[in-house]
Amino acid sequence: MAARKTTAKKPNVSGDELKQYYRDMLLIRRFEEKAGQLYGMGLIGGFCHLYIGQEAVVVGLEATAKENDKRITTYRDHGHMLACGMDPKGVMAELTGRQDGYSKGKGGSMHMFSKEKHFYGGHGIVGANVPLGAGLAFADKYRGNDNVTYTYFGDGAANQGQVYETFNMAALWQLPVVFVIENNQYAMGTSQERSTSTQDIYKRGEAFGIPGEMVDGMNVLSVKEAGEKAVAHCRAGKGPYILEIKTYRYRGHSMSDPAKYRTREEVQKMREERDPIEQARDMLLTGKHASEEDLKAIDKEIKEIVNASAEFAKDSPEPALDELWTDIYAKEVPQGEAV
Repeated sequence: MAARKTTAKKPNVSGDELKQYYRDMLLIRRFEEKAGQLYGMGLIGGFCHLYIGQEAVVVGLEATAKENDKRITTYRDHGHMLACGMDPKGVMAELTGRQDGYSKGKGGSMHMFSKEKHFYGGHGIVGANVPLGAGLAFADKYRGNDNVTYTYFGDGAANQGQVYETFNMAALWQLPVVFVIENNQYAMGTSQERSTSTQDIYKRGEAFGIPGEMVDGMNVLSVKEAGEKAVAHCRAGKGPYILEIKTYRYRGHSMSDPAKYRTREEVQKMREERDPIEQARDMLLTGKHASEEDLKAIDKEIKEIVNASAEFAKDSPEPALDELWTDIYAKEVPQGEAV
């Protein structure tokens, strides 16, 4: 099936659903802003890649997921954790290297996992998570269920050879995996125009017979609509699907990146005209699904949750020294046991 470039129409969602998407995106935005503050205070060390601006991608796709679906991503991962229901307190504690974090303070920003929420990382090597995502999908196909794996990677990772090896295997074995290209247009710091020979990255799936489409990643409803189509394709046993979701990060690649490769005017224009949270806010107000007072109440609630997560992280102890010797070897998993 050939790849197609489509213009998504607004799907019919209830006011309550739209309000939930708004709340989820706002949680990610406020959490990331707080993480940036804690990084500046020296409470978060190492690398820290913020998701500010890209919130509609993961919130829109999580709206299409069901229980036991899996997700795996790269290092810009805090938004994915929150969107799939991981506790902000545990996420912030891990960011600050504390014992109560999801990886007991040993993983940090890029290496958090939650078996309960079927979140399999956070991976620091560009593109390395893509074959792992296909492996998760292979396990579900082997077990004969209709679960789907969302495998996220960026426009920069789309030029990695292992991505195409994975495309080949996923198509050959008809694996239920949605390959999500979060195209924020700058990879680590080089514009797509300067680094990528083909501007429509999703079309690269055509060589393997993988269908796909490009999606407006600044509109949560457009993402949800495209996600529903992709997930239905995978659940029906038709193999993988590619979504190239055009989005935009407002901050640099990481907290240490001054982002001098683009102008302030470009970023400001995107914030003013395309911001995903403001678009959802406008839809809620113009559709009379919420009042200004309702949205203020949501904002207040979110700020309290985020502030509580920061205080929880500060109060959590650092891991004991003997914690260094734990979680080194995996326990043997009997053949066929669900992971």
